[in-house]
Amino acid sequence: MTAQLLSADLAGVPAALNALADRLARKDPYEALPALVDDEPAGILLLGTGSARHACEAAAHRLRRAGLGATAEHPSAEGSLPAGPATLVVAVAVGGGLRELCTALDRYVANSAIVVITDDTTSPAARYADILVPLGDEPDKSGLNSRGHRLALAQLLHLGHRLGAQPLGRSADLVPTLRRASNASADLLERARTWVPEAAAVLEGGGPVHTAAPAEREASAEQASLVLRQGPVMASFAFETAEWSHTGRYLAAVSDYRALLFAGSHYDERFSEHLLQLRGRFVAVGGQVEGAAATVRYLGDTDPDVALLTEPLVAEILAAHWWAARGI
Repeated sequence: MTAQLLSADLAGVPAALNALADRLARKDPYEALPALVDDEPAGILLLGTGSARHACEAAAHRLRRAGLGATAEHPSAEGSLPAGPATLVVAVAVGGGLRELCTALDRYVANSAIVVITDDTTSPAARYADILVPLGDEPDKSGLNSRGHRLALAQLLHLGHRLGAQPLGRSADLVPTLRRASNASADLLERARTWVPEAAAVLEGGGPVHTAAPAEREASAEQASLVLRQGPVMASFAFETAEWSHTGRYLAAVSDYRALLFAGSHYDERFSEHLLQLRGRFVAVGGQVEGAAATVRYLGDTDPDVALLTEPLVAEILAAHWWAARGI
């Protein structure tokens, strides 16, 4: 893994999103789903590790909003939803965790319908699939799974739409949302030289870089922290924005606290007020938040679906910047 490989992976994000939009416009990967699931499944189990798990959490939240019984589970859990025709299993085999995934899928094969989303159709997990959904993009060369995370998340959102979970953004169709997210990602990449120095200066200080996001997009905070830990190997911890005031802010009283806030929560102002009282600093992403030491905006950042597919790129670009500065 190197900073150069991560930068190359990130440069390919807009094209990867557009390519997925092209494929979904031509063919629905879930067209066989009605033949496997007669009625609305009583339970939907989403399995993944690392960044794939964060994508599963976001998708499960969307499905529950639609009244569907969805849960994102650690594949290593000893037990979860019961196997049987009323349970739909969705495994995301992207970026590792194959041992855990295959062990979990052993409990469901031949008893429940299984969807496997993967960036490697030769993966051992693929043999469990009743529906195999390839991402259509080669695995990230850096090993940080930046493209894989958002492509898997997009496929999960598309599956949710097929099951009745309506998008939260402007478009009822994922294809134009993917194209808008591609444009937004290209915008961030093209303007990186204008916003990275200021954002990096706010967040640098030698201590952890904390991240926070609204509950609906907590996956963005988790992905941001993960890439900071994996790439430049920086201490980083993720929080839901409102929950931060009850759990995370205590560290700000005893440290030089720096945070990356993905805007959009009703509790952004409380986050800012509490952090500034403790003399911390933060960068706001995707919206104006009073008290932010710097703000990073991008095309379409008021659309929650575009934000979900785009905003982790801010942390990923910063990770590449800090990683490169270490000369690795």
